[in-house]
Amino acid sequence: MTKNTSTLLTNEGATSLGRMMLSKVPEVTIFFWIIKIMATTVGETFADFLSDNLKWGLTNTTIFMTVLLIITLYFQFRAKKYVPSIYWLVVVLISVVGTLITDNLTDHFGVPLQTTTIIFSILLIMTFVAWFASEKTLSSQPNEKLTIG
Repeated sequence: MTKNTSTLLTNEGATSLGRMMLSKVPEVTIFFWIIKIMATTVGETFADFLSDNLKWGLTNTTIFMTVLLIITLYFQFRAKKYVPSIYWLVVVLISVVGTLITDNLTDHFGVPLQTTTIIFSILLIMTFVAWFASEKTLSSQPNEKLTIG
């Protein structure tokens, strides 16, 4: 048995391996953020392609991408474990749909970007507060608790 294998068989290693297997999201590392930025850029470019090059327009592109997001979220919530293709498609689509919603509010309804930034920031804070109230942690990894104090 190699040193690496025996390490995995310890209680600590087994717990970490179990947490990884139960999690439906990847560990947040520098590689997570690199992939996130690259994926978001590709998604934004694709939305621009649909809207401008294919002449779908902002509204039709928003509807299409939102429906795609809802379908993808369905599969993400039903997944029993981390499935990279589903997870990263959700990440891209959430970013793209959020941007498209802001574009619609700004372009079609004249809502200033400062207003949408404030509104979405408040909604994000409320999401984190509800998440913490429910889970007693802001960790996306199972069984990791944040201690305050």
